[in-house]
Amino acid sequence: MIQEIRIPDIGDAEAVEVVEICVAPGDQVTQDDVLIVIESDKASMEVPAGIDGVVEEITVAVGDEVQEGKVIARLASKADADADADADADADVAGASPTDENLSAAEREAPAAPEEAPAAPEEPPAATEQAPGASQQEIPAAQTETVANAGDGRILEIRVPDIGEAQNVVVIEVTVAPGDQVTETDVLVVVESDKASMEIPANHRGAVQTVHVAEGDEVDEGTLLVTLELTEAHGHVEAEAAVEAKTSPQAPAEPAAQSTAEPVAQSTAEPSPGVTQENEARGQAPKKATEVYAGPAVRRLARELGVQLADVNGSGSRGRIVKDDVKSFVKSRLSGGQGSEASAGALPAITLPDFSRYGEIEIVPLSRIRARGAENLHRSWVNLPHVTQHDEVDVTDLEAFRRSLKDEAESRGVKLTPLAFIIKACCRALQAFPAVNASLDMAQGAYILKRYYRIGMAVDTEEGLVVPVIRDADRKGIWELSEEVIVLAEKARAQKLGMNDLQGGTFSVSSLGAIGGTGFTPIINAPEVAILGVSAMRTKPFWNGSDFEPRQMLPLSFSYDHRALNGAEAGRFVSYLGDLLRDVRRLAL
Repeated sequence: MIQEIRIPDIGDAEAVEVVEICVAPGDQVTQDDVLIVIESDKASMEVPAGIDGVVEEITVAVGDEVQEGKVIARLASKADADADADADADADVAGASPTDENLSAAEREAPAAPEEAPAAPEEPPAATEQAPGASQQEIPAAQTETVANAGDGRILEIRVPDIGEAQNVVVIEVTVAPGDQVTETDVLVVVESDKASMEIPANHRGAVQTVHVAEGDEVDEGTLLVTLELTEAHGHVEAEAAVEAKTSPQAPAEPAAQSTAEPVAQSTAEPSPGVTQENEARGQAPKKATEVYAGPAVRRLARELGVQLADVNGSGSRGRIVKDDVKSFVKSRLSGGQGSEASAGALPAITLPDFSRYGEIEIVPLSRIRARGAENLHRSWVNLPHVTQHDEVDVTDLEAFRRSLKDEAESRGVKLTPLAFIIKACCRALQAFPAVNASLDMAQGAYILKRYYRIGMAVDTEEGLVVPVIRDADRKGIWELSEEVIVLAEKARAQKLGMNDLQGGTFSVSSLGAIGGTGFTPIINAPEVAILGVSAMRTKPFWNGSDFEPRQMLPLSFSYDHRALNGAEAGRFVSYLGDLLRDVRRLAL
């Protein structure tokens, strides 16, 4: 029998995104195996199979937006589960949902008394599974509270909320300390079960009086986590409302289905990359757990393998760490690969002070491009021994030739820039020096020489630096290169580059000519072994043997991986490149 697996109750979230698919058609799964991971702006949630069977079809893809009830997969039940499947079909005829298997554990237990529920369909069922003495209205979305008087202030006890069938969930992070001032949205504690992690917010303004748990503690529903002293402005109103709700006999109870479904959505919340911006503004250094963007299954795998997730780079959507990232990290560490983050992770972290003490600040999140670019540049800098060689090339004749083509360029509708000539000269120099057009495989102790020439060109955009690649640059003339430079730059600034436009580079050129400067140290775009930096062209006096004459000089900065190239090889490469640019006729030879 084919069983459709659907998105379960996801609370108030309307459209959530599929961020990870954990199985493929043909896979054998058990009822606890995770099929997909979905994510809203506040929480992530693993959707389990709910039955034992074989995956027949996955009907969603990473990046899709889905809603409650959306079919995500179809499973074929195992032979020994046919009886259960037939029973489900009978229940479906009687009015049960075909996706009962996919409901939360509490909801699957609800039909245990089928005769009682229909007996009074017009009346709301009595509130159940609550903290002693509390009505359903007293339990906010993510916590259980107890209010008491403490002199002129009001004391609020924050406890573990309804966590369904989960027992002994682990405190993986405590984000506050006694004396901290918190607001309604500030996270106090993050807890995690086998299948989900959950942020428990304050939901009130006040001061942290006592923290009753520590990282690693196991807690259950109702366990006291934090004691807050409510602020005068809000404490009395909130406390009185809570006490009134507790003593009011007319307080209506919420339907049982809602009381069990709501924690499912809430319990999937995972730590955000920075906890809250208020915490950062107060100067609290973010803890490692808050810097990690990963789901519960990935966190569990990392714990089992002894991996610090803060050391792992995520390849998923918005930098999310997936299981393959953890496995690749472990494999790299075991093989002693040079590309691992071991060396980077060993560096001492920079602790930021509380800048708000000195004046007004604003926290602006990094764009995805800037964040990933920063990771890549840091990885390259700490793993590759950079050496930069600077030189100046007389390009007076090249500029004269380029200006002579101005009318023809206009008729072609092309802007002819020095960059096209530089890229053409680089291809010729790379052919003469194959080790520069290579990658280094330290595990094998070998060069990987590339017989193709794809030149990356750094483009500055509002979102950050991107490096689109000109493919087969050695086979293209100056006009073709000029056209492609313009097209790729426009696509980069319009954020329309495809994956093919960004992959497969063998050598990169970073030109700051339009901005200025006399030289810089460009960082190698690993796994390439070299990069050429170009600064602003300037007219300078040049001694010709008898007098000075004005010449146009182009500063070049050649950074290279000293493991792949020694100084003499790099010097010869730059000298050869300079000869090509001094006399553009050599490019025709």
